[in-house]
Amino acid sequence: MQRRKFLHTSAAAAGLAAATRESLAALADGPTKRVGLIGSGWYGKIDLLRLVQVAPVEVVSLCDVDSQMLSAAADLVAERQQNRQRPRLYADYRKMLAEKDLDAVLIGTPDHWHALPMIEAVQSGLDVYVQKPTAVDVVESHSMLAAARKYGRVVQVGTQRRSTPHLIEARNRILKEGLLGNISHAEVCCYYHMRARENPPDAAPPEYLDYDMWSGPAPLLPYCSLRHPRRWRAFMEYGNGIVGDMCVHMLDMVRWMLDLGWPQRVTSSGGIFVDKASRANITDTQTAMFEFDNLNVVWNHRSWGTSPDPDYPWAATLYGDKGTLKLSVNSYDFIPAGRGDKIHGDVVMELEQYPEDKTEKDLERHVAPAVRGHMLDWLAAIENRGRPVADIEQGHISSVSCILANLAMKLGRTLEWDPAIHRVVGDDEANAMLARPYREPWVHPTPEKV
Repeated sequence: MQRRKFLHTSAAAAGLAAATRESLAALADGPTKRVGLIGSGWYGKIDLLRLVQVAPVEVVSLCDVDSQMLSAAADLVAERQQNRQRPRLYADYRKMLAEKDLDAVLIGTPDHWHALPMIEAVQSGLDVYVQKPTAVDVVESHSMLAAARKYGRVVQVGTQRRSTPHLIEARNRILKEGLLGNISHAEVCCYYHMRARENPPDAAPPEYLDYDMWSGPAPLLPYCSLRHPRRWRAFMEYGNGIVGDMCVHMLDMVRWMLDLGWPQRVTSSGGIFVDKASRANITDTQTAMFEFDNLNVVWNHRSWGTSPDPDYPWAATLYGDKGTLKLSVNSYDFIPAGRGDKIHGDVVMELEQYPEDKTEKDLERHVAPAVRGHMLDWLAAIENRGRPVADIEQGHISSVSCILANLAMKLGRTLEWDPAIHRVVGDDEANAMLARPYREPWVHPTPEKV
């Protein structure tokens, strides 16, 4: 398909605005964007292959510390990209970036490896797509924002609810039309049984994995089968638990829909209440409250039991004086408070437009349209040098809000946040925890030194 027609068709399918389509048209007439991927596991491949679907990019290089995973990803990319070339492979992202032959890079590593590659990428003059949450600690995330602004790069965060077609429809059809009336409460939740339940023994890392590099700035803990691949989310050393993994999406969606900035105060409580046998150290039960002006957003997760609403086990619910709006990755439902019609919408998976989605291993097919839209939005922002819909600042706010929730739970008290100075008001103990210790030789970034 010709470049211009390809991008125009993809933009139209995603329902992007005319200004975005114009930006993509300009991109179609320019040189092919050369891209690389750092972290070739589950979502790294999902992100990259959705980009390949919607734009005539050239995937130049891939990087991963797991040589088996890296080689398999290279084979898949060679099958799917237009020139059928197998990308160059790297085990160290610094060597990949040092080639100076990329325009943009995607980062799909575990969370503890988001900050350093992203910062080095923008320092190298690249635009970046980085998975959520932005970071594991507050100072890391703040440093990522500072670096993006200092070097003038376009950074899109993988909070793709902002680009989910049926959720954009709900925002336009329900919220912008005022059908909810005054909105003064929101609930966000996840009741998936997603927490690891095993207790595997320590073992030697597999020979194809550079476990020291995989651990990076995190503690070098004994290897076990829960650490790699994909199961590292069981440990707080590498992420922020279910709050950092799932709440960040739904909180960010609520913020986007209601045009909210920073919460003023964050409170949280929870722990490991039910599944005490697992090696996992993330909570299996947790509640958090994010206080905005005249609005509280309340989060709940349980990795056990049943969902109070089986149709919305991972969701957001907005409460207005004229009605209620339920939102998920699969659908939305508006229920009027009095007279009026209920409104329902569903995800459209686009399997006929993108038939490779039907057979791609481990693809979340219902999320693929959102990722494609997110990629198109990122490309348009790159072309016009504007801010994408999930700009690094928005990802930073949502990610840090979730990090603060975990700190509030750990400290057992409400944290009042001052975004102007990026400090917890009147709480030296909390402020001392805004940056986690880094393992040598890795050096923790700071906003002042990026």
